[in-house]
Formats: sequence, structure tokens, C-alpha cells
Amino acid sequence: MPVVSDLPGRADVLVIGSGGAGLAAAWAAADTGADVVLVTKGSRASCNTGMAHGGIQAAVHPDDSPDRHARDVLDSSHGTADPELVSVLTSEAPEAIAWLESIGVEFSRDAGGYRLARCGGASIPRLLQVGDRTGHAIAKALRAELDRRGIAIHDHTALVGLERPNGHFEARLSQGGDERRLDAGAVVLAAGGRCYKEAHDAGILTTNQPGSTGEATTLARALGAEVRDYDALQHHPTGGAWPPPLQGFSIPETCRSYGATLRNAAGERFCDELAPRDTVAAAIVRECEEGRGLTTPDGRPAVHLDTTAIDPEIAGEVIPTMLRRYRAAGVDPLHEPIFTYPVLHYQNGGLRIDGHGRTTVAGLFAAGEISGGVHGRNRMMGNSLLDCVVFGRRAGRTAAA
Repeated sequence: MPVVSDLPGRADVLVIGSGGAGLAAAWAAADTGADVVLVTKGSRASCNTGMAHGGIQAAVHPDDSPDRHARDVLDSSHGTADPELVSVLTSEAPEAIAWLESIGVEFSRDAGGYRLARCGGASIPRLLQVGDRTGHAIAKALRAELDRRGIAIHDHTALVGLERPNGHFEARLSQGGDERRLDAGAVVLAAGGRCYKEAHDAGILTTNQPGSTGEATTLARALGAEVRDYDALQHHPTGGAWPPPLQGFSIPETCRSYGATLRNAAGERFCDELAPRDTVAAAIVRECEEGRGLTTPDGRPAVHLDTTAIDPEIAGEVIPTMLRRYRAAGVDPLHEPIFTYPVLHYQNGGLRIDGHGRTTVAGLFAAGEISGGVHGRNRMMGNSLLDCVVFGRRAGRTAAA
């Protein structure tokens, strides 16, 4: 879709970001009848949501429950997540899945219903998937829904200034080198985190796309918005370490759900592959620092992820994208282990919000990775996409109100 250049001068709700949280917020605000403008500084499809391979958590199995899901979230966060936000996240998860299906997301199924995998920190399998392109499927369905409703996505339009005179917002937007001003009654920030900038500055690998630079949070803080756990950045335990085309690739956690194991240079397993993410990442780093790891051909530390244990009968269904990418680079994960090492992945903390996405600045909302509290200092796999849907819709509805 081409760049939409006819930015209006005002909106009831201005949404910043075209990832899952921004798309869901725009949908929900417009669903109440509000006049909504959505802008994003890159292309409309340039977002971390679309790069989320693994899946989305929800207590949809009869043996599961939102309370059990909540306990797993709190345990994985080591008690640092906000219980109120966790309760909202997990209690609304089953309905969020039903809503996503209603707009065209087709989750993988087997003879027993949904194909559910167990992810790190979970006490029961509850991860729903669309192969290994779940985030892509969700973002695509949300964009199609906005198109159907006639909600324009103004891409290549960056938020460069935000002020709040007299109880309303004045946003300065840069589009193609031209600066425009937009007046909004409320603003929803869904611009993601800052992991790409952090990785670039530190010279390390990241799974994030280049738009993850964090300036929206800086603008919000200048208005007085509070943050929490802002130093808590998460490393994906199994980042691609070799070959070069896969360096920084987030090897789906579902590989470990379906049988892949972590091995040191001696071929020994050294951790529970489905422990919380920070625990697994720390175990890999420790194995390398204490001399039991491997070295990639270009000198990087690594261990082996033994993916040969994954059943080839289902591999083409559960990890098709990962297999295709590795095979294109000359490696077949079903016949040889692959090099892996933790890679910067997610901003756990961010703008402090309440259960409706309100920040500490009146009229300013946040949802998705830019917010803090939902995951505490350590996020479980599959809860980021859920966060986008649950709190994106809540923020959009409340902003419109």
C-alpha cells in the first residue's frame, strides 16, 4: 500500500506504531466511533510483531485456567510483574484468541483441537501457533481489518515532538522530510521498545527491526510519564550464531518445545530447556564463560541446539520458516545441530500503565512492548503477542472514551 500523504490536522485518537498493539488499538478506538489516525515511522509492515515466530499463550485447554496462566507469568517474572495487569492479560486471553479467529487468524490444529505447545516457564502446554509465523499472521489479519474499515495507516511518518497544552495533544510528525502538526484528544503509544538502538550502540546482535529505537518513550517521559523496570532488557536464549545469514535470528522456542536440546562442547545437556528465558540464557552464557561452550567459525561463543531430535513428521508444520531459512544457508537442522547464543530481543520494562493502558499522563496511553509491568523483569514466550491484543484493544477503547 502506498504512503498516505493526506494527514489530517486533528483526530480523536492518535495511535503511534503499526505493530500488533497499535493496530489493535486503532481498531478498538474506531470501533467505538472515534476518529482515529495511525502513523508509523517505517513501512506499514515494518514491526517486531511480524517477526514473532513462536506463538501466543491462552488458557484454552480444559485442564488449564487463566489463574494457572497468571501464576506461571508471575513465577517467570520472579514476582516482579504487576498482579493486576497479569490478571487482565490472562483472563482476557481466551476471548482474544476468539477475536483473532473472527478476523481471519487460523491457528494450527491437530486431531485434538488446537495444537498446543509448552513454552519456557509454563506449567502446561498453552501456546497456540500459526506454524512458526504466528506474529506475521496476526499482523496481516489486523492490517486487513483496518483496511476493511477504511482506517488509513500513514507510514513513513515519524513522531518527532509531543506536547500537551490545555489538556489536548499537539503532535509534530515528520513525513518525507516535511513536518506536519496534528491535534489529538488522546494518544496511544505503541511504538515498541529500543532494543535495536541498544544493540547497535553495544555492537551486539538483536532480533529487532531497525525501527526499535525508543524515541516515543523519551517524548512521553518529557511530558512526565513514569517508567518502571526500564533497565530490564531480555535476551532470547536461542539466537542464531552461525551461519552469517542467520546471525541474530530468533530460533523459535517451539524448537525446544518439540524436542530440541541444548548441548555443550562435550555433547552434554546443561539446563532445562523449558525453564524461564532468563534462566536458559544465563545457563548458555555461563557454559561458554566457563570454557564448556563452542566457538563459531567466525569466533563467536556458542553452544549447540540439537534440533535433530525434532520429529521430521511434524517439523514441516511447526517450524517451516526456520527450516527454509537454515536450509537456504546450507544447514539442515533436522540432520545436524545448530550454533546458538543469546541475542538481545525484548524490552521488558517501559511506561507505567494501569489496566486500561493509561500512563501517568492524562490522555496518554501505552500498549505493547513500550509499556512496563505486564511481564515484570522477565517475559514468558507467547505473552508479547497476547499483550498487544489485550492491552492494545483496552488502550484504544479507553482512549476513545
